[in-house]
Amino acid sequence: MNFLENYEPLLKAFWYIALPVSLFFALQTVMTFMGIGGEDVETELETEGHDHSDMPFELFTLRNLINFLLGFSWTGISFYHAIENKTLLIGLAVLVGIGFVALFFFVIKQMMRLNENNSFSLDKTIHQTGTVYLTIPEKKSGKGKIQISVNGSFHELDALTENDRIETGTLVKVIKVENNAVLIVEKI
Repeated sequence: MNFLENYEPLLKAFWYIALPVSLFFALQTVMTFMGIGGEDVETELETEGHDHSDMPFELFTLRNLINFLLGFSWTGISFYHAIENKTLLIGLAVLVGIGFVALFFFVIKQMMRLNENNSFSLDKTIHQTGTVYLTIPEKKSGKGKIQISVNGSFHELDALTENDRIETGTLVKVIKVENNAVLIVEKI
């Protein structure tokens, strides 16, 4: 590291942080994609018997330290000559380091959403509201159809009513599922 000899102490410090942290980050990334060793993201985000959506992310982990130092050091190096005030430079580097950790949390949160079970089941429609698509005849004398949104996707489902006829366009609430095939609805 002879190229660091003529640098000022603060710039040297940024380089001494950036080089090993970048190497460690690269190794950690390669190992993560290969599935060898390192921290398992799931164990970092959830513990036995707790749902990850109920528990906040762990803030103090090796992965977060590496992310923080990566943003901190490279920001310090990148803006060293552009920002004369070194206190301001260090403050900016700290903010970018915190931003790297926040970005990691955001990416992991989005990846965890991919793991959610979004399979459709008629039971998920109970107590939900929908709109009558085809008129529903009175007192189970025939089927109509409703449009209902479950887990962000719309479904057109058969429906019956135990009361009076329900016209197209009327808002309804699902009160139960009959024979695991037909929704029983009522006017709202």
